Amino acid sequence: MLRQYELVDRVLEYDPSANEALLNRAYVFSMQAHGSQKRANGDPYFSHPIEVAGILTDLHLDDETIATAILHDTIEDTVATPEEITRLFGPSVARLVDGVTKLSKIEAQTENERAAENLRKFLLAMSDDIRVLLVKLADRLHNMRTLHFIKNSDKRKRIARETMDIYAPLAERIGMYEFMKEMQTLAFAQLEPEAFESITKRLAQLKEGGGDRIAKIGSGLKLLLSRQGIEGDVSGREKHPYSIWKKMAERHISFEQLSDIMAFRVIVPSEEACYTALGVIHRRWPMVPGRFKDYISTPKRNGYRSLHTTVIHADNTRVEIQIRTRDMHEEAELGLAAHWAYKQDKVRPDSQVSWIRDLVEILDNAESPEELLEHTKMAMYQDRIFAFTPKGELHQLPKGASPIDFAYAVHTDLGDQAVGAKINGRVVPLRTVIENGDQVQILRSKAQEPQPGWLNFAITGKARAAIRRHLRQKERIETQALGRKMYDELVSRLPAPLAGNAQATAMQRLKVSDEAALLEAIARRRIPDAAVMEALMPGSAGVDAMRELPPQSSAISIRGLTAGVAFDLAECCHPVPGDRIVGLRRPDAGIEVHTIDCPVLAAADDTDWVDLSWGDKTEGATGRISVEVKNEPGALGTIATIIGAQKANIVNLRLDNRDTGFHTNTIDVEVHDVQHLMHVIAALRAADAVNGVERV
Repeated sequence: MLRQYELVDRVLEYDPSANEALLNRAYVFSMQAHGSQKRANGDPYFSHPIEVAGILTDLHLDDETIATAILHDTIEDTVATPEEITRLFGPSVARLVDGVTKLSKIEAQTENERAAENLRKFLLAMSDDIRVLLVKLADRLHNMRTLHFIKNSDKRKRIARETMDIYAPLAERIGMYEFMKEMQTLAFAQLEPEAFESITKRLAQLKEGGGDRIAKIGSGLKLLLSRQGIEGDVSGREKHPYSIWKKMAERHISFEQLSDIMAFRVIVPSEEACYTALGVIHRRWPMVPGRFKDYISTPKRNGYRSLHTTVIHADNTRVEIQIRTRDMHEEAELGLAAHWAYKQDKVRPDSQVSWIRDLVEILDNAESPEELLEHTKMAMYQDRIFAFTPKGELHQLPKGASPIDFAYAVHTDLGDQAVGAKINGRVVPLRTVIENGDQVQILRSKAQEPQPGWLNFAITGKARAAIRRHLRQKERIETQALGRKMYDELVSRLPAPLAGNAQATAMQRLKVSDEAALLEAIARRRIPDAAVMEALMPGSAGVDAMRELPPQSSAISIRGLTAGVAFDLAECCHPVPGDRIVGLRRPDAGIEVHTIDCPVLAAADDTDWVDLSWGDKTEGATGRISVEVKNEPGALGTIATIIGAQKANIVNLRLDNRDTGFHTNTIDVEVHDVQHLMHVIAALRAADAVNGVERV
């Protein structure tokens, strides 16, 4: 384990301006916080975060990242709190530690292999600062190095599979190939121990039998290039066991049939020299058709650049050769992590591609840690969020999604029956916006059904389609029920009882297909009452034609109500357009509309709530105000004049209290909306005759 001064010296060696005090505080705090905790091998638990920090010093990462590595398990595994980390180490380190902690929580929840791809995406989406990912990858790499100490073989295999499915591909995605290869090798040894042992033994035998072939081929390659005036570094290696095993499985061949198990890397001074070296090599040895790749002119998605070719060397041995510059090599080995060192040594912007080029530019130009944190974001999945159920199942949703969207993503029945939600254990309204990494629990009731107001905040296609489908069905049922009442009322107005087949005959005359269509047409006033009566009993409409009622209309419209459902504006709170409103179901009395803060709602069962909003028609809304006026002649006339001047209308006035100095009056005022009402109140408060005004 690295000692305190050794770790600090490592950082100061590549970054003399690093905050030495920050690193010392982090070291001491983590050692004290973890106390007597032990790892599976018996070492103090504190050794783990220090080794993770040591891995990151090899990448020359900044002091905040190293401090985060030292502290990364303190919130999750000790009594340390986020507030304490913020106070002692600053908001930037606290955000990074919090990010690593969130990733660890998700990792612990996710044991389902089917969730691997979602978790990979989640890790990217969660990492607003790429350094969070770097710490997490270093954490996983050290855990893999010590995996053999875990006695439970099933647990070892689960961790290895998770590493192979999630963390190794993630390291590859951000270009950290050395991390990827070591993770794959360590995981392969656990998942396929017999294959791993067989391949490593054969590699050892091959090396013993053929002498140091890699050194010989490498020196010959270096000499060939030098003779052509190309000075460069040449290094060779055997491919790692997992890579060999994968190729054997893909090509369905044995180890003996696999010829290209050696790879060489040529590092030259410039991009032009890369292509010159390629030409020299191809003139000396024949190229294997189909094995040449130009990743310099066409880089990989993660920014990887290099020339790849495979040639047939002596004794028909296939040899893979990669040709690149020094900058390309650093990017290939360390990926995004390499760019944190470029804040000291500027890198050419045109040497990067797509989002990596943008990232390097941000790193080079950021003037403060805050600016760096604000702008250093992964471009991938920025329009998505990931939330998980209490059982750890991940669900991917669009940004801005609510618990209703989450519920329908889990199951349509769960969405239909949602009455509330808990996010991270706290009860929240269904319209709450879910954040990345939230744990969402849906509260359900079999008595619940989708509400029209849900369409105001549901944003996923699945949720909106399910809500609309239910509302259409409910509207048909309610409309038919209303039509049945209206039909029965029309029948009662007929001069004589109906014959048995009168309804069927009437439907033919009215050209409607069935009884349901007839009832809907009556309820929606598509067929006049007189026409229905005439169809049921010819000649009867003239008897009762004068009793025909016109379609009902309202001066105020409300969104969120099923067509045909009656509503009333509550007398207790007098809602006006502009107020946030909620409907309250009243048995046999339709919907009562209240302001969101009305005390009546608090006393009611929230399963009876209906989420509503104002429609287009807002004529004749009435607000209630309490006005305290001076007991003097003309005061009441002044109030009336002020209200009239604001183009409002008094519809009711009641004297509530009278004493020697002041009168208190309750006044109902017809206004356009809540803003109009506020103007009326402000104008009244400015009058000398008025002592105070409050909305009731």
